[in-house]
Amino acid sequence: MSKMAQDYGAINLSQGFPDFDCPPRLRELVTHYLNASKNQYPPMAGVPLLRQRIAEKINAHYDYFPDSENEVTVTSGATEALFDAIQAVVGPGDEVIVFDPAYDSYEPAIQLAGGKAVHIPLALPDYTIDWDRAAAAITDRTKLIIINSPHNPCGAILDADDLNSLARLTRDRDMYVLSDEVYEHMVFDGLKHLSVIGHEELRTRSFVVSSFGKTYHATGWKMAYCVAPPALTAEFRKIHQFVTFTTNSFLQYAIADFMHECPEHAIELPDFYQQKRDKFCALLADSRFSFSPSKGTYFQLVDYSAISDKSDVDFANELTQEKGVAAIPLAPFYETPPDTRILRFCFCKDDSTLEQAAEILCRL
Repeated sequence: MSKMAQDYGAINLSQGFPDFDCPPRLRELVTHYLNASKNQYPPMAGVPLLRQRIAEKINAHYDYFPDSENEVTVTSGATEALFDAIQAVVGPGDEVIVFDPAYDSYEPAIQLAGGKAVHIPLALPDYTIDWDRAAAAITDRTKLIIINSPHNPCGAILDADDLNSLARLTRDRDMYVLSDEVYEHMVFDGLKHLSVIGHEELRTRSFVVSSFGKTYHATGWKMAYCVAPPALTAEFRKIHQFVTFTTNSFLQYAIADFMHECPEHAIELPDFYQQKRDKFCALLADSRFSFSPSKGTYFQLVDYSAISDKSDVDFANELTQEKGVAAIPLAPFYETPPDTRILRFCFCKDDSTLEQAAEILCRL
């Protein structure tokens, strides 16, 4: 959709990346370390100082202090971390439970490991997990369950009851959890992100993936990390070693310093993006789209049933090519798409971008 937006000169509210830059101080630190000879291979698992800073941040936010040497691994983006975790525990014939709409990198990684994705649709209209249905899907071949909170593309978040249900589901079973938490610092309306890391039982069998690119408005850097107990981290690193081996060095040193100097960035991020969400929703208030404000991420779902009865793919194409605003259809996130008329807009944009897009959307 970003390519289509470029080809047709459309305002790009599709792919999830900001049209503003990362913090100035972070750019200064990157420049410093680029020019300070930090340009050779760092340790495979990541620069030790950065892994220590990650452990400190996790303790501050989730009241658990992981062992930075044996539980924290820096990766070349969250997609790599997700891939490594899946390859580490899934083998031929294994089953992996995913919840639709599901981020599109999960299933290819499962298939490459020889496994099978078992798709369970989230319950509409709030995109919640039906834990009874999840329990019924578990077999003796189930090896992994993948959760995503805050959820892309829906913006839904999991609460304490969800995590407790997941713990009961996986208890006394030979299965693991992969928790995709790349939007952890984008939760709104006074709600709180509950990380699997903060759940005493779940963290003993879980991979948790987080993203520097999302948190620091630098998606093009492809910088992320995975936290897992030592035994799972050891298996994770066996894959990481032969996928990317390591992640670029000068960015790691810069991020380590920025985390120490500016811890308030992550703390203030929910308010920053809630203002973006609120502005975008207010701009669409007089449109014919219907929606409930997103609870998390920087994505907003809208229902266009009052505007068109076309499929979401067809309507997204028309919106981009003929009206000048690019969005993401939900159908590609499903094994079996429901009969709905919903698009995903990305609101991590400058206010002027949101205003220009909304002016077009309100004319539909």
